[in-house]
Amino acid sequence: MTDATNDPASTAGPTPDQARRADQADREAGAPMLAADGTPLKKSLARSLRIQKARALMLVAPLLIFVLVTFIAPIGDMLFRSVENQIVSETLPRTAARIGEWDANSGEAPDEQTFEALYYDLFIAEARKEHTRLGTRLNYEQTGMSSLFRRSGRSLEDISDVYLDQFEDMNEAWDEARPWAELMGEPDWIVDQEEFDAAEMEGRMPAFRVRDEMLELLPRTAATYETFARFAQTEDEDSPLEEEPWGLVHTALYYDLMEADVSGYNGPQAALLKEADAAVADFESVNFKEGMLEIDEDWGSVETWTTLQMYSPDYTSGYFLNAVDMQKTADGPALRDADERIYGLLFKRTLFMSLVITFSCIALAYPVAYLLSNLPARTANLLMILVLLPFWTSLLVRTSAWKVMLQQQGVINDVLVWLGIVADESRLVMINNQFGTIVAMTHILLPFMILPMYSVMSTIPPSYVRAAKSLGATNTTAFWRVYFPQSVPGIGAGSILVFILSIGYYITPEIVGGTTGTFISNRIAYHISSSLNWGLAAALGSILLVVVLVLYWAYDRIVGIDNVKLGG
Repeated sequence: MTDATNDPASTAGPTPDQARRADQADREAGAPMLAADGTPLKKSLARSLRIQKARALMLVAPLLIFVLVTFIAPIGDMLFRSVENQIVSETLPRTAARIGEWDANSGEAPDEQTFEALYYDLFIAEARKEHTRLGTRLNYEQTGMSSLFRRSGRSLEDISDVYLDQFEDMNEAWDEARPWAELMGEPDWIVDQEEFDAAEMEGRMPAFRVRDEMLELLPRTAATYETFARFAQTEDEDSPLEEEPWGLVHTALYYDLMEADVSGYNGPQAALLKEADAAVADFESVNFKEGMLEIDEDWGSVETWTTLQMYSPDYTSGYFLNAVDMQKTADGPALRDADERIYGLLFKRTLFMSLVITFSCIALAYPVAYLLSNLPARTANLLMILVLLPFWTSLLVRTSAWKVMLQQQGVINDVLVWLGIVADESRLVMINNQFGTIVAMTHILLPFMILPMYSVMSTIPPSYVRAAKSLGATNTTAFWRVYFPQSVPGIGAGSILVFILSIGYYITPEIVGGTTGTFISNRIAYHISSSLNWGLAAALGSILLVVVLVLYWAYDRIVGIDNVKLGG
């Protein structure tokens, strides 16, 4: 018997036929197919596909990032403003926390503690010049809030001066910067601040750090002084070691000393603090509620506090309610008075006039596009220049030209009077109304309807119509049953383009529309640029966006967006 290990055939490796049979046997046995490097073929293909996708993503990444940063992010930020309402809670944090417990149906203003919180918040907001901005925001919801906050901001020191003067009369050190800084600040911070001041360094000062002992012993005073010190460092760029504190700090100190026991305190300025503690019992005090009512009696109005309560949460539905002619009340959302409902009318007018403009463009553009698509190429190209000519003229110039044409002493009325069609005393009113807006916008948007129609019609073979006629169809039958159905995709594309453009136009309606021909977009532009009510503008824009998306969805369901074409 021959030894297999010595057989040359056994050491030569498998033959090609043997390899094919082994591979076939592996496949039949369910073994995975392998790539050239020995990895499973399926895994190798998946890895190759991931690499290709990564390369494609890297190619489009710069454009994607650009679109996200310059287009998507600003739109998202603007839409977020329709529900964002953090100005109240950020400007009046103590008041917002307290007012949630107040019952608006009680018929009375909040308690003394809420007025105390309001005083502290409003004093700090006035120092930061934020109270007027808050008043402007709340004035959108209740007339008079802006003037209320302005008047109150100017008179808040009438309350704080009562305590400031008494502390100063007792010991002038209470109106100096250094004793306050030593009493409230950490020793390490004082050393850092002294070095900063001595070196006359530029840049950011060492951030003030309040002593933990003061946070426990005099919580109101520590919190208000810390706010003052940080404000002095960042806003005024002054050293707290050299800047006298606000009168608000003296007010807080009075109320802390009336409640706290400082007999065991032995830290910096202990003698000064204990002297004040012994004297405050004889100080004249001011009731916060009475003081605020003396500043302005509107602080006793339940309506004022109801408005503050409704808009103290960080997010609100108030902008959207205003956008649909409703308002927030203590009992929930309610319709506004009939003479205050304007946005529903503007939305209806916008949709109606946009549809009229779209159908007007269809009626005027179809014969022009039909003519261009059936003329010789040389002639069609020359006429196409006339279609594109308006794009070479400023939109403002074209709109102003229509204002001149349509006015009662304008060109059209003069021609009608000259022809005897209209009497001179009965000139037509064609400007500052819906008619003027429709005429001007139809002219401006007509090229956007002609171009999609022409691009589709130019791809319709003329032989189809000739074939229909050769089979006995009349010109009308051949057009309606053969040519027109093939041009519908162009009509659809042009209609979507014109409708979406017209629904967002505001320059032309502003110039020629008057009071009855303006769109909802004009109101959005007004709130962004004039009234600065960006939240309401964002809510109106969000609703308009939803309306357009719903109409687009309805169009897709009825006509089918796949049937819309811009060419062959």
